[in-house]
Amino acid sequence: MNEGKFVNDEIVNKLMKKVIFDPQKKDKLIFDGYPRTLEQAKNLDLLLTDSNQKIDFIFFLNVNKDTIVKRIEKRKILEKRSDDDTKTILKRYDIYMKETKPVLDFYSSKKGFYEIDGSLNIEQITNKIDDIIKV
Repeated sequence: MNEGKFVNDEIVNKLMKKVIFDPQKKDKLIFDGYPRTLEQAKNLDLLLTDSNQKIDFIFFLNVNKDTIVKRIEKRKILEKRSDDDTKTILKRYDIYMKETKPVLDFYSSKKGFYEIDGSLNIEQITNKIDDIIKV
């Protein structure tokens, strides 16, 4: 993580399988920052099908690069995270554009996909999500 790299798909997929097939978590899962790669997205679809579950909502908080950098630099100060230096932030952004953007493309045509302006404040974003979920 300190180098700005993601955990490899094999490890993530094994962990997710345990979570998805946990009977106490069935139909109660919220994923944040997952899946990060197209392989993980395809694996998630298989796991959900095999466990008789589905995705109801997919939220994409669209935020530009400058805003992301500013927010993470602020997080570094507030949370004292060693992995939040500017070089690592920019590397993660580049990895996102290369590996995670295809995941967005994969899900964007599916039912339940919503794009939300991630530059809004937390309360505004929360209200938008609440409005969508209540429908």
